[in-house]
Amino acid sequence: MIIKSFAGSGSGGPGNHRDSKGMKKYNTNIISLLALLSLIVPAFLSSCKTTKTTVDTKDLSYLYNPTKNSFNPGYFVSIQSDESATVTVRFLSNELFFSEANPEGVPTAGIIISARLFRVNEGRLLVDTVSYNINIIKEGNKREYLYNVPLKIESDNKYLVELKVLDRLRMIVSQSFVPFNTLSPLNKYNFITLGYFNKNQLFSKVIRVDEYLSLKYSRGPIDSLYISYFKPFDVVPDPPSMTLPQKTLDYDPDRIVPLQFSDTLPIMFPRKGIYLCSVDSSIKDGYTLFNFGKSYPNMTTPEEMIEPLIYLASQFELDQMKASSRPKVALDDFWIKCGGNIERARELIRIYYTRVVYANLYFTSYTEGWRTERGMIYLIYGPPDKVYKNQEGESWGYRKPVVKSSWGGRYTVKEDYLFFNFKQRENIFSDNDYYLSRNETLITLWDQAILSWKKGIVFRLDNPEGV
Repeated sequence: MIIKSFAGSGSGGPGNHRDSKGMKKYNTNIISLLALLSLIVPAFLSSCKTTKTTVDTKDLSYLYNPTKNSFNPGYFVSIQSDESATVTVRFLSNELFFSEANPEGVPTAGIIISARLFRVNEGRLLVDTVSYNINIIKEGNKREYLYNVPLKIESDNKYLVELKVLDRLRMIVSQSFVPFNTLSPLNKYNFITLGYFNKNQLFSKVIRVDEYLSLKYSRGPIDSLYISYFKPFDVVPDPPSMTLPQKTLDYDPDRIVPLQFSDTLPIMFPRKGIYLCSVDSSIKDGYTLFNFGKSYPNMTTPEEMIEPLIYLASQFELDQMKASSRPKVALDDFWIKCGGNIERARELIRIYYTRVVYANLYFTSYTEGWRTERGMIYLIYGPPDKVYKNQEGESWGYRKPVVKSSWGGRYTVKEDYLFFNFKQRENIFSDNDYYLSRNETLITLWDQAILSWKKGIVFRLDNPEGV
């Protein structure tokens, strides 16, 4: 293979390079709301430390554990034509390691981007590969650096891009799997969003209440844009021990608003809910944006913080807190009752609501991350010890207490895991929609986990007594 190197400051991308075979070149009471604004603190996992005795190369648990991974590139797939697509890779400046140990003495980060494109209509067929060796030169206070990776595609196919990004200086790798399809020129992969004022590409479909943006359609000029507004999907999943029909967004929009379209048109979505942007009013397909409220993914008010307690509190307790004229006091009282004292209650609050924030960051689909089935498991059981992914979904493993045995003076240690299996569900709103395959996990220990929390002990499967 031939390695192609590029140096740059992050505008545009490495370009399109192919060899003769067509392959790309391998290249106060107790809660201080102010303090809770800084919930995203890796220390919350101090109760969830694990010790790895062997290296599991297929384990991707670092994806959902911020103490294992401080390097999180963002990805966005956009289709340019029937033959080409682009994966835009975003690096945040504060996640890169810049070193002046180079001949020029210039702060530079060394990155290798590798992508493998699979066609997954039936089975999994490798159809394209690309790799770029990039030197990112630091530019003052620049907050992000973008690189475009071109891919060769064909119409009417489903694809999965496996992306590996290596930080050459720190020798750490981030791996992600990004699905997309070319089944329709009207679907979400044919749009990109830009900040209206800064013209920066937006990677998140979650928008702020007061955010203006521009929507661009890659397949050519259009005259009209149709925005379908759906009310928020506020349903929460049932406990994993219950086998009930799946809950999904299955209702019609409240209204459809036609707009005379221009890609310089400023658009704002001030109301909480789901917005489907389409170029054809007769087809329910397009690009979706979500408004989950002013503070999302954080939680800054007692009213917001009461909602995720649905997994821990009884319906009676929830109704009492919501009806209270002093919701902050009611929320405090709930956690003090669980913890037994103020200090323990503070610790429970710190861990639980930091998990809520991370669930929102990792698992948001057409509903808040903590309302999803993966979010539910994440809040109660914590970050998984094992994560395995395939094109159908992902499996999470939680380590059970280690079993030690001896025979003839020899000791053996057996590790076992409780697995939750999630299947990816296709829908027009989000690629991040997964449901729990409940019939594959008959023993969940859910009741034991909830009881542990309500006794003031952060449940941990391999340490159920909180020792």
